[in-house]
Amino acid sequence: MRLSNSARFREQVRFLRRQFLQNGDLPFTDVLSVEIISQALTAVDVVWKDRIYTPLVTLWVFLGQVLDADHTCRAAVARFIAYRVSHGQGACSAKTGAYCQARKRLPEELFSSVARHAGRTLDDNVDSRWLWKGRRVYTFDGSTVTMPDTTENQAAYPQNVAQRPGLGFPIARIAALFSLSCGAIIDLKMCRYAGKGQSELAMLRKMGDVFRSGDVLLGDRLLCAWTEMSLLKQRGVDYVCRLNNANRTADFRQGKRLGKGDHIVRWPKAAYSRTLDMKIFKTLPEFLTVRECRIEIKRPGYRPRSLVVVTTLLDAEKFTKHDLTELYRARWNAELDLRSLKQTLPMDVLSCQTPEMVRKEIWTHVLAYNLIRTVMAQAAKKYEIEPRTVSFQGAVQTLNAFQPAITFCGQRDAELRQHLYNHLLQCIASHRVGNRPGRWEPRQRKRRPKPYDRLMKPRHEAKREMLKRVSNN
Repeated sequence: MRLSNSARFREQVRFLRRQFLQNGDLPFTDVLSVEIISQALTAVDVVWKDRIYTPLVTLWVFLGQVLDADHTCRAAVARFIAYRVSHGQGACSAKTGAYCQARKRLPEELFSSVARHAGRTLDDNVDSRWLWKGRRVYTFDGSTVTMPDTTENQAAYPQNVAQRPGLGFPIARIAALFSLSCGAIIDLKMCRYAGKGQSELAMLRKMGDVFRSGDVLLGDRLLCAWTEMSLLKQRGVDYVCRLNNANRTADFRQGKRLGKGDHIVRWPKAAYSRTLDMKIFKTLPEFLTVRECRIEIKRPGYRPRSLVVVTTLLDAEKFTKHDLTELYRARWNAELDLRSLKQTLPMDVLSCQTPEMVRKEIWTHVLAYNLIRTVMAQAAKKYEIEPRTVSFQGAVQTLNAFQPAITFCGQRDAELRQHLYNHLLQCIASHRVGNRPGRWEPRQRKRRPKPYDRLMKPRHEAKREMLKRVSNN
């Protein structure tokens, strides 16, 4: 599509940028640029006959759909009609068919490329004071999402094999790479829930090109794998994770002693790899030099609990044991970021009926998430605080409250729009999260569920039995 020189196209880009504070003299205003959107749209080899739902309008309506509490297409189209009427344009049809067809025509690459670019641009422009010892740290973690029980979704992302057909929902595994400094999603992969090559480690290997020399990967005990650590070390990427006691044990009587509970050891290479191509595996070194640190987690009223952190940061003077302890404590941010993505937006239960649209829906959530993180970074930059101290849910609530006023602001109302921007950032910066180290809560709910029986057979069978009971009575 050759729309980059069109005045209408540029106006639509400016409108989309204004919704997420991407204009004016604010920081981080290059996340959504005309150039990146133009490059993403060059892959759209489709003739757009509909003059209402252009690619950018469709993207804007889709973003509003995932941000709103009502995720239905009907509500999204209704908001679009309200916008057109308020700007003196004719009202389009309230039917959702044209909008759904426009979403279907847009390729998945458009959503993924814009979402990745938004996350990468935000991370590249963060304040140097937000970095860890001048290094960019990324956290990696995975989760699952479910989707409607359709034949297409079941074929691409089958349900749990322990569930009977008709009772479960298609389930997909996702894995995301988060920036520790600003919380942006740098990359995301998705695959089936189970099967060979469908693990989080397999998805991490597909993200190898995302890392750059000097980066640090922070992960849980699942990432404590010799192969992954060696592959990333070849790229100049350092590793910090928890020791997986199921595979190795730490013996602090061996190796080069750096201090109490702190030493350097060499992990030998295995004879073969079950998951990595042997040609690549043979290029890896015979030994991997790592540092093991035993740290203690103290909680008032409880016995101290110790764990071992493994890292390829070998300089004990530059990266002290205390530094590694505090860095590993920050790994919990990956869990919080996944919760923000799945629960606050939310993305845990998707609504699209086909695998292609499900992937587009996921990438739209990622784009919305990164744009919200951008607004949070703007507020943090202006008020000289760290983005991690700002509430994500508070930012979403504030942005949803201000966006109608920003939307109805005309192009010429630059002064009023800047006034709204300033108050929006002030409100977002005021919603802070407390410092809660070592916080823990029981995984239990106080509010009781509704007293309905569970559906233990396919719905059509249950309806047939209900009909028989009614007819017999």
